[in-house]
Amino acid sequence: MMGIFTFVFLGLEYHYVNLIAVMAGGNSAVTVQNYALGVNAMGFLSYPFFNRHLKKRTKQTCTVLLAIAAVFCIFLMEQQFSYELILFLGMAIFLILGLFGSATYHLSMCILETNQYLARQVGIAYALSILLQFANNNLIQSDLAEIIILSLFLLGLVAFLLQTEHTVEPQAARLIDTPVGSGAVESEKFAVCKSKETITGILLILLIALMTCIFSTLDNAVTLEHASGKMDIGQWPRLLLACSGLVAGFVFDIKRRALMNMIMYCVMILSTICVAILQLGGSFLIGLAVFYLSSGFFVVFFTTSFMELSCYMRIPELWAGMGRTANNISAVLITGGSLTLMSSDNNMMKIIVVLFLFVMVSVVMAAYIVNRKAAVEELEHNAAIDLMQKDKLQLFSERYSFTPREIEVFDRLVNTENSIQEIAESLYISRRTCQRHITAIYEKVGVKSRMGLYQVFIEGKDLL
Repeated sequence: MMGIFTFVFLGLEYHYVNLIAVMAGGNSAVTVQNYALGVNAMGFLSYPFFNRHLKKRTKQTCTVLLAIAAVFCIFLMEQQFSYELILFLGMAIFLILGLFGSATYHLSMCILETNQYLARQVGIAYALSILLQFANNNLIQSDLAEIIILSLFLLGLVAFLLQTEHTVEPQAARLIDTPVGSGAVESEKFAVCKSKETITGILLILLIALMTCIFSTLDNAVTLEHASGKMDIGQWPRLLLACSGLVAGFVFDIKRRALMNMIMYCVMILSTICVAILQLGGSFLIGLAVFYLSSGFFVVFFTTSFMELSCYMRIPELWAGMGRTANNISAVLITGGSLTLMSSDNNMMKIIVVLFLFVMVSVVMAAYIVNRKAAVEELEHNAAIDLMQKDKLQLFSERYSFTPREIEVFDRLVNTENSIQEIAESLYISRRTCQRHITAIYEKVGVKSRMGLYQVFIEGKDLL
């Protein structure tokens, strides 16, 4: 699903930019491309509302109707009636693609059995999408045939999404040992950790935004060079994207992604040096090669980072596709400044700006690594404690031969401060039935009160 989505997205973006360039010129093509990315980000952000607040049947119907609308817009755009119509249709297409893209990343995370090889799966999907785009652009000579293929793949993606959503358990949190408590004590225990995860997410968004400022400036230079007709870049350099994405996936997964952040930081150093060399009169082709190689690493990095982070977040469907969202929004915000900077003859100013961005990336990267490490360690520590509690509860229940219902009542007696009435309501039983289970528990353990039961349970050190 990730490979198909990226193929459709990149293919339509490439086709859309070419249409705008033919009708309005290179500068307009760059500007419209970045605006389309911004609209696409709005689609990504709308998915959590779409997923949580629409009923299943309504959501499926809307998904099918949006897919049909997107295909209609693609074919209507190809008619090239006017610049304004192409502009509007393109924005509508990328808004819908944003919604489908967010669903793709979220559901992809849900169906993974383990996230141990997440980066390489992202890298393989990205490489697949680039190869499909390369084949589509080089083996198919007709523009109409190209958009027919893109439309068919888009409909295929929607079919996959509908099938996956119907069969998979939408719970990405199962990929990690996330502890789930049953009472107030557990909720308070993980409140601090949730705060740390949110801070980690914000730092990651800021990090991707700063990195995007560098990569988007290089991307705008490449797009402007191609759209203005000064140099036909062609499709062959895009194979570097496939190679770099594939390599990035396998390299990032070394030691369960323990080195991923540092590897990406080294790639950023290379990209920054490349910008400086280009502004000092270096070869554009060398800069183009470095851009494509580093871009593959960047895409796999932000996709993997946010998909992994989504497992820990309260709204996983929001965070799973946040990498693409942060990248797109940042590209939109810096469009004007980036074009102005690239058009300027002050090469020293360009180098200073890029070096400043690199310093900011360094600072935020360090803060992100430290905060992420602290959040994950605390989560794993709490998970271990919770697992020990569950093991202790099971052993205690087996020692005193509790029935399945008595185990549920016992869990709430020792792990919450709920009253008997609240325990009964949480288990959907009457207060009298709940009291009968409590009496049976007291008799089996040999205590006369809830406090006595709690003390026996806490002091049962020999259980573990």
